Amino acid sequence: MSIKLRTEIPGPRSRELMTARQHHVPRGPFHVTPIFVKSAKGATIEDVDGNLLLDFASGIGVNNVGHCDGSVAAAVRDQAENFMHVAFNVTPYENYIELCKRLNTLTPGDFHKKTFLANSGAEAVENAIKLARAYTKKQAVVCFDHAFHGRTYMAMTLTSKAKPYKMGFGPFNPEVYRTPFPYPYRWAGNALGVSPAIDPQAVDDQCFAEFKDLVINRITPYDCAAVIVEPVLGEGGFIPMSPYFAAKLRAFCSEHKIVLIADEIQSGFGRTGSLFACEQLGLVPDMITTAKGLGGGMPISAVTGKADIMDAACEGGIGGTFGGSPVSCAAALAVCDLFEKGDILKRARHLGSQIHETLLDLEKKHAVVGNVRGLGTMMGFELVKDRTTKEPWADGAKQLTKFCYEHGLIIMTAGTYGNVVRLLMPLVISDAELSEGFEILERGLHFIKA
Repeated sequence: MSIKLRTEIPGPRSRELMTARQHHVPRGPFHVTPIFVKSAKGATIEDVDGNLLLDFASGIGVNNVGHCDGSVAAAVRDQAENFMHVAFNVTPYENYIELCKRLNTLTPGDFHKKTFLANSGAEAVENAIKLARAYTKKQAVVCFDHAFHGRTYMAMTLTSKAKPYKMGFGPFNPEVYRTPFPYPYRWAGNALGVSPAIDPQAVDDQCFAEFKDLVINRITPYDCAAVIVEPVLGEGGFIPMSPYFAAKLRAFCSEHKIVLIADEIQSGFGRTGSLFACEQLGLVPDMITTAKGLGGGMPISAVTGKADIMDAACEGGIGGTFGGSPVSCAAALAVCDLFEKGDILKRARHLGSQIHETLLDLEKKHAVVGNVRGLGTMMGFELVKDRTTKEPWADGAKQLTKFCYEHGLIIMTAGTYGNVVRLLMPLVISDAELSEGFEILERGLHFIKA
């Protein structure tokens, strides 16, 4: 057993620290759990009270290669002993170039690519939009319902859900247009989708028709710079795009000279069973944004794209003091090595199959599990009050999260309606640890009450 609980959760030291947090830190940053961490390794976390918990969250999909992987930690330590910061814009360094070279090779697309490094997913999104506008000399950007692209102003404008991400922060950036994302479980011309489910390809066709009408008739392709899409919605509820819809989107953007940006910040680096979700969809974007799993726990993000698009900004037009930190670049190169030389992708595919099978079994046993979906290990399920009406049960998701962390398992919620339980366990988790976590999850489904 990996889980060992020595105190109630949260324990006394965690409660003490939460009191200090409330006094010294603004209320804006949220917490999934009230647990303070002492150390973490692989798929487990030790809190400050000596409790060992299983992690099905991976720091929001960051620790794909596990907490404190030995090779990543060694790379960070070695780099830190040489230099930690000089600023690439002042005195450049080799591992920035080497990481860009690796990403240019690893990302989808058989064409000349270049990569720009930043600190966070939101920064990557901001710079991708800047470069697309500079390249096309156009302004309009199309995004999708249920999307999440970050918390800075352009990224927040592109994000769909208002509360908590946009509430009170307007006005937002102009020339951003939103169109429906294919969401078969709730597609019925009704926000909550109370009518019976329909054929997913029919949903794709209807969504694409609305997208096409938006671009052709309400924006015009002459003014549309970019379309940005998550191959698998992250915060929006772990909804995968189909290869069919991806192909239609790619063909339309190519025909009308619109830059297609794939946001793989959460779905990238093995999370879906391939290095990038786009690979499974047959989608080759013009630009791809990555972060989270790229750094193995260190803050780093990237925009990788066609060289002529990436070169659209004038010298000095993109950059930043800390972007592509040498320490983060070292960590990211170690992560790339693990994926290229190890068996993590094979392990991810094995885990994905196990997770999918287990969740389908839970769906059969528990009427509150309305819909299971995802890609690879990026899996989730909706909790509903009633399977016929599909009424979202956000409180049930909160109850389940609380039950799980009180019993030693960390999970997260997601979705526009707050009712999706999403699973983001490290890809190095053992079969025994996976089973141990799911046993707690199932106990929680028996426990939660309407």
